[in-house]
Amino acid sequence: MPEILFIQPTQITGSGEICKQDRLYLPSLSHPFLAAYAPKHWKVRIQCEVIEEIDYNTSADIIGIGSMGYAALHGLEIAREFKKRGKTVIMGGYMVSLAHEYASGQVDSITIGDGEISFPQVLRDFENGELKPIYRNPVDNLNNLPIPRYDLLMEKPIGSMLPVQAGRGCPHSCSFCSIACLYRQRYMVRPIPEIIRDISAIRDMGMKEFYMIDDNIIGNPAFFEELCLAIKPLKMRWSSQCSIQIAKNEKLLKLAADAGVSMLSFGLESITQEGIDRLGKPWLRVEEHLTLIEKIHKAGILVSSEMIAGTDSDTTGSLEETARFVEKARIAIPRFYILTPIPSTPLFNEFKEEGRLLTEDISNFDGTKPVYKPANMEPEELEDAYWKLNNEVFSIACIIRRTLFHPNFRRKPLLYIFAFFVNLHYRSYIKRKIPPNIF
Repeated sequence: MPEILFIQPTQITGSGEICKQDRLYLPSLSHPFLAAYAPKHWKVRIQCEVIEEIDYNTSADIIGIGSMGYAALHGLEIAREFKKRGKTVIMGGYMVSLAHEYASGQVDSITIGDGEISFPQVLRDFENGELKPIYRNPVDNLNNLPIPRYDLLMEKPIGSMLPVQAGRGCPHSCSFCSIACLYRQRYMVRPIPEIIRDISAIRDMGMKEFYMIDDNIIGNPAFFEELCLAIKPLKMRWSSQCSIQIAKNEKLLKLAADAGVSMLSFGLESITQEGIDRLGKPWLRVEEHLTLIEKIHKAGILVSSEMIAGTDSDTTGSLEETARFVEKARIAIPRFYILTPIPSTPLFNEFKEEGRLLTEDISNFDGTKPVYKPANMEPEELEDAYWKLNNEVFSIACIIRRTLFHPNFRRKPLLYIFAFFVNLHYRSYIKRKIPPNIF
């Protein structure tokens, strides 16, 4: 029986320390999903490095490595170690898809973009001794997807939620975004009965929560409305990420809250309009941030956010003001990254044409250091301001004010206690100068 071992790499620190946790609260969907496409005669295992030790002595025939974002860089280190041991190594994921030229000489095969068609082909070609170096088979719909092999995760130390996907892509075209680069303003949605089937499978496993991993769950408002109405009878709590524009649609926001949405994550990006406009998000208005966040809080939904340090309008002063904004807005779970022009994105091409790239070595593209010349600061100043921002926002006092002293604490105490511990978890990463990507 042939065997494939999927590996989800963890992050590493600048000094090479491998990040470990006792529990992985939000495992990736990609490997359980691809495992559902493996023929019955294939044995499939999954290892999540953040909570497990990688079995470098495995008898598996194929090592499949896929990860989110910057962990792909460490994934290549893992790939090289397995190659030394004579293993066949395949890789996928959006970072590898966009920078496949960098990875192609280090692994046997790369899947670019969607895996539904490519992964079964990879297994067939491997068995026939015809493995190709590149597989690129984009899908044009998300109908008839199998139920992910959630069972492969259930014996691991994971949290109380599992991932579900309702759609893929995003209708926006932000210049820095890898999803926009891959899907080019397409947002494909799944049939709602199949989404409910997957959620029900999670509930039948004893889970009371799920995370909808879509990049913009309101990319199709009519679909989202129908989805919320279908989820509501399941009486499950869930979280997702979307455009903050949802707060401008009172009907959608109420439907989301009534359907069990407890947390939403938003790409607020910056507190300067010029910086946001340069990133291709002119529809996102800085002057509306506080008002829209307040509407989401009033709906009983916890706000999580992602913001960028180093836009062309940023100064050390604007980043200091960002810390004050986060506290004033009472954003319970914030995250920050230094602007990173990922290869193949319009932002990367723009910076390259302007001669602003300091390096094209993607091993440096980890979101914690500038790889380009900032407009209003020296690179060292931006890096220092970035860590100062993190240290201020994730100080114990600020964490308490944004969570335990949040106006919604009495309304949903368990949710904000959860947010408090998420912040402590992120703080532990920041103290080691690691962006808190893993939870």
